[in-house]
Parts: sequence; C-alpha cells; structure tokens
Amino acid sequence: MRRRSAHAIFGGLALACAALALAQALRLDQAERMNTGLRAALEAPVDLARPVLPSSDDPVELRLARATALAAAGAHEAAFKAYSSVLRSAGPAADSALSRQALFNLGNLSLRQALAQGGDEALPLVELAKQRYRDLLRVAPEDWDARYNLERALRLAPELEEALAAEDDVPVERRQIMLRGMEPGDLP
Repeated sequence: MRRRSAHAIFGGLALACAALALAQALRLDQAERMNTGLRAALEAPVDLARPVLPSSDDPVELRLARATALAAAGAHEAAFKAYSSVLRSAGPAADSALSRQALFNLGNLSLRQALAQGGDEALPLVELAKQRYRDLLRVAPEDWDARYNLERALRLAPELEEALAAEDDVPVERRQIMLRGMEPGDLP
C-alpha cells in the first residue's frame, strides 16, 4: 500500500514537471517568433514613397517596432499612424509600458519635425508634442525624459498664460497726452 501511494505521488510530480516544461517550451517558442518578427520589422527597408504600415493583426510589440523603424527612416506620417495604432490597441490599459513608449515616441516625432521646420509652421507640432508629453506624464509622472522634453517644448512655445504673466511684470510705459492749449507742465 505504501509503495503504491509513493509511486502515485512520484508519478503526479513527474506529470506536473512535464507540464511545466511543456509550458516553458511554448513560451520560449513564442518569444523566439516574436524576436524574429521584431528583427525583421527593424531591419526591413522602408520605401518612403509607399511605406508599409504594420497590420492590426500583428502583436503590439511588432507594431511598435515597425513604427520606430518608420520614424527612423523619415516616414513621419506612416510612423504617426503606426504609433496611433499602438495607442488604440492599448485601449483602457493606457498605462502599459508599450503605450507609454508610443506616447513618448509620438511626442519626440512631433518635436523633431517642429525643430526641422522652424518658424510659424512648427507651432502646431510643438503643441502636439506638449500634449503627448502631458498625456504621458498623467500616466507616469516619474518619467524624467518626458519632463525634460516637455520643458524643452515649453521653451520653444511658451504657454499663453505664462506669456501674459510675463507681460504683466513689465512696467507699462506712460503716455503723454497732449491737449490743445495746454503745455506739458501745466496743471488743470
């Protein structure tokens, strides 16, 4: 009787270990397929005339990698769409690491475009970058890179309230009013 129960316990433990090993093998295979897809997405050549957007069926990690490759190649519109796709797929879990990375990269993309354009055309892009950094800081206030980039964007295009407050600090120049028949030193 004892021998039978010992064999049953040993057999159960062996089955549990085999199931655990099978689950780990499946996770390893999935990770290897993901790494292969990420490598292909990052190394694929980008045709700037017709950039290939990642499919909505692709994993979020693969879409983020493809968006990063598009941004690095200079296909800004396609990268914007790919990053937006990552944010849409995150849905209510907007605090995931991938959505935070997408928000940060969207802000950087807008800020880089604004710096490249310069002038008045850059202001909407700077405002868009500031909004992306603020969205990220609402979710992850400890992100110092986003804080730094937001500060840089604020220096490029200060907020309206800040600009008005700075104008209030400047003393108002007194105007001389000239009335007919009166000299500047005369008192009424």
